[in-house]
Amino acid sequence: MSADLHWFKSSYSGDQGECVEVALTPTTIHLRDSKTPKDHEQKAVQITPITWTTFLNSLL
Repeated sequence: MSADLHWFKSSYSGDQGECVEVALTPTTIHLRDSKTPKDHEQKAVQITPITWTTFLNSLL
């Protein structure tokens, strides 16, 4: 799964190492902790775009 996704650092991440990486697909938003070593299998949270948008709107 992870090898096929384009991961980027979330704009909501901080500068002190508390980083969240995000990979977008048309049907799923994938989230993972950037501190997990890249050579280990990473567990990502998968949510729908509607759930992601609702979450982001709740932060406003």
